[in-house]
Amino acid sequence: MTFVRSSKCSLKFATSKKLVELDTVLTEYGKVCNTFISHFWETGLPSKSELLKGVVDIPQTWLSARLRKVAAREAIDMILAVKRRWKNKPEKAGMPVHRGNRMVLGCTIAELQLGENYFDGWLHLSSIGNKVILDIPIKFHKQFNRLLRIGSRLNSYVVTRDYVQFCFEVLATEKPNKTESIGIDTGIKSLASLSNSTKLGTGVEVKIEAIKRCKQGSVRQKRLRRSLRQSMDEVARDIISLNPEAVVLEDLRGISHGTKLKRRLSKNMRRSIGSWNMRYWHNRLKQRCEENRIRFVTVPAAYTSTSCPICGHSNRKNRVTQSKFRCQQCGHADDADLNAARNILTRFLSPAYGRGCEAKIT
Repeated sequence: MTFVRSSKCSLKFATSKKLVELDTVLTEYGKVCNTFISHFWETGLPSKSELLKGVVDIPQTWLSARLRKVAAREAIDMILAVKRRWKNKPEKAGMPVHRGNRMVLGCTIAELQLGENYFDGWLHLSSIGNKVILDIPIKFHKQFNRLLRIGSRLNSYVVTRDYVQFCFEVLATEKPNKTESIGIDTGIKSLASLSNSTKLGTGVEVKIEAIKRCKQGSVRQKRLRRSLRQSMDEVARDIISLNPEAVVLEDLRGISHGTKLKRRLSKNMRRSIGSWNMRYWHNRLKQRCEENRIRFVTVPAAYTSTSCPICGHSNRKNRVTQSKFRCQQCGHADDADLNAARNILTRFLSPAYGRGCEAKIT
């Protein structure tokens, strides 16, 4: 069993002239992608094997035919992603827009060449167009070298203005003997409340509040965000060290974007969720599960914080305070976060969810 991991290397060692050239290429690439998106949106999607000269030559640009073909493929992928996202409500699907902030390149355009002396390597970009050739210096870091030791690097590169992302194919470790599955409630007071009555990451609230007080984009805010993500990494490692059969989370993806959920959450809560980066926590825990061959499962989040695990009664009044749960029907009392974690696990184990189609297992 293999899985793909990525590592980002900064472009801070490149000269200002090279960064300006790269910015010019990215901006033009974004315009070409949007031209293809607009054309395919109106005329219909071709297959990638049909991207021949007549299609590739549609944009008026100085980019090479090879890079235009890459842009056309990305345009197709972006349109397909929008249609998958809105497959149940196609009337709401809007035409995607490429921001000109990234390119996904293969070995026909990008090549990592090992360096000498100060730099570990050079990212050689050719076949761009207008006689542009870029050699960008790269220094490897701890994560890159670790992935290189345990896996094989793929000839796929994500190039942005700030970093290059490398991809690795890694072989999963042998599956150890597992313990019982664990339900996890994600919160601000404690990052992870487990169904086995354990609370992890109880210090994240202080960091979240500190991030909210910082000026947007400041050096201090960036430092605090890195510290917060490091705490998330540590909590993910602690959960994996328990060797659970499955890790079960409530599906909170899109909570800061969905219209209905947005109306139900206070402005302060939405800001907090944005500050502590729910997506990073979700993906980091999922990666750890993949590496250790542990099932990663998400179940619907509805009523997990207001339902009683004893009698099944669900009522908003059951949530007495932010930290206390007391069932209005049977009187069962518990910590609110731990109660939610047990409901999440029960939902996965029940036939209606865990054995059905609503639980998402990876």
